[in-house]
Amino acid sequence: MKLKVRAWALTCAIVWGGAMLTMGLLNLAWAGYAESFLHVMASVYPGYHATRSIVEVVIGTVYGTADGFIGGAIFSWLHNRLG
Repeated sequence: MKLKVRAWALTCAIVWGGAMLTMGLLNLAWAGYAESFLHVMASVYPGYHATRSIVEVVIGTVYGTADGFIGGAIFSWLHNRLG
């Protein structure tokens, strides 16, 4: 079964960007929530520092959305080529 590359990439972008947004907002609401996760993401995404600010939540969300889109596109393209 072939995957639609654009649809899969958008789905992954929404899921991963949404995860970054959710964890960032929950960390703003409750200090320490998802702190380990956010620090791991800060080690992966240059320019993202995992500090408790709305600017960092936006930066993390943008990084997560772009990363999810690119990763989803690569995955679905490989799936179609190898499958």
